[in-house]
Amino acid sequence: MASSPTVQHISDCFIKPLYYPEESKKPVYLSSWDLAMLSVQYIQKGLLFTKPSSFQLDPLLQNLKESLSITLIHFYPLAGRLSTLKQENPHIYTVFIDCINSPGARLIHANLDLTISDILNPKDVPLVVQSFFDHDRAINHDGHELSLLTIQVTELIDGVFIGCSINHAVADGSSFWHFFNSFSQVFKQKQSIINPISKLPIFNHWFPEGKGPFINLPYTHHDQFISRYEAPHMTERFFHFSTKSIKKLKAKANQECNTIKISSLQALSAHMWRSITRVRKFPCDQMTSCRMAINNRARLEPPLPEYYFGNCIQTVRGIASVSELLDNDLGWAAWKMHQAVVNHKDKEIREWVEKLESGMVYQLRGFFDPFSVMMGSSPRFDMYGNEFGLGKGVALRSGYAHKFDGKVTLYEGIEGDGSMDLEVCLLPDFMASLESDKEFMDSLSS
Repeated sequence: MASSPTVQHISDCFIKPLYYPEESKKPVYLSSWDLAMLSVQYIQKGLLFTKPSSFQLDPLLQNLKESLSITLIHFYPLAGRLSTLKQENPHIYTVFIDCINSPGARLIHANLDLTISDILNPKDVPLVVQSFFDHDRAINHDGHELSLLTIQVTELIDGVFIGCSINHAVADGSSFWHFFNSFSQVFKQKQSIINPISKLPIFNHWFPEGKGPFINLPYTHHDQFISRYEAPHMTERFFHFSTKSIKKLKAKANQECNTIKISSLQALSAHMWRSITRVRKFPCDQMTSCRMAINNRARLEPPLPEYYFGNCIQTVRGIASVSELLDNDLGWAAWKMHQAVVNHKDKEIREWVEKLESGMVYQLRGFFDPFSVMMGSSPRFDMYGNEFGLGKGVALRSGYAHKFDGKVTLYEGIEGDGSMDLEVCLLPDFMASLESDKEFMDSLSS
C-alpha cells in the first residue's frame, strides 16, 4: 500500500479536566518502575469501528471532548506533562508529573480515504495504520513537551478508528485499559461529573519501605540515559486462535506434563516460542528464550490495589537451547513458562526494584534479542467492551511502538470466550516460513 492515501490531520485541540481536584496540585512522583520506562516508547492501541448508517462526525467529536474532560477529572495526571527537578549540591535529579502546568491531553481529528476492507483484508498490517496514532517514534521522556495522552479519531470512508496513545512512564497496560474503559464508560452512560466512573484509579505510587516519595537518579542530563530505537523492516500479521484452538493447546500441554496447572496463556506462549524458533532455524546449541509481561500488583506482599495507576510490570522468561526446545514437546516448554510465572513472587520483585533504584532505564535495543520471543499485553484486558456510540469494534490495532523481530502482542478475540488474536512481528523470511509451517497453521484451524 505504498501508493495508498495517507492520513490527513484536519484539526487538533487540547482537553483539560472539567475541573482539577485538589490533589492534582501536588506533583506525582514516579516510581522506579515508571522511571525505567523513560527511554522506551508510548503505548499505542486502538479500535476500528464501522460507521453507523446515521453517522455524523461532529457530534461524535463533541461528545468525545466532553467525555474526555470528565474522565480526566479522575485521571488528571494524563492531562499533565513530565518535569525534571535538578540540583547540583546536593545532587538531585528526578522526573515527576506536573499535573497543572500543561495545555492538557490532545485530541486529533484526522481523515483517510480508505475503507475498512483496505485496512483488514491485506495479509500484512498496512503501514498506514501507524498513522492512526499520535507520538509516532516518540519516547516517554518526550512527555516533557508532548502530551502524555492523545486520542486520535481517524475517519475512513466507511469506518472510524479511535486510537489512544499514553506515555508508558505514566501507565502500563493495565492502567492504559483502565483509562480507556473508563473513558468509554463516561461516553456511554453520560453519567454526572460527581462520580462518573466505577473504578477509580489510585495514584499513590509504590515505593519500598523507607524509600520515596521521589527517586534520585544518578544523572545530570537526559542524554546520559535516553536513546532512540528504529525498528528493522518487518512483516506484521494477525493470527486468530479460536476458543477451541486455545483449549486444545492447553489440554495438550497439561496432558504431556501430567498436570492441570498450565494456563491457556502459558501453553500459547510456549507454542509461539517453539513455532517461531523452529522457523528461524538457528543452530541447535543457540540459547533462546520466551519472555512474558507480568503484572506485579497482586504478587507483592501486601498486594497493591487492582486499580493502582502507573507501571507495575516486569517480564519473566523460560530459557532453553534450540535443541532442548524443539526435541521436547509442547508440555515441556509450557512447564518452563509455568515455572517462570509461579516463581515470580514478592522476594523476586523487590530484588528487581533494588536494581532499578540504581538508576536503570530500559533501552529498547535491550528488548530486541534476535533469539527470543516476547509476549506482550494480555488477552484478559477488556478491549472490545469500549464503545463510543459506534457499536462494537471490528478490530484492534496498534502503532509503531515496541515492534521488533519476535514480538507477539496478545489481544482478546472479537468473539470472546477465551479466544485470542496475536499480532506477530517477524523478519519477512521468518514470517513466510511460519505461514508454511504445518504444525503452526494447523493449530489455528483446529
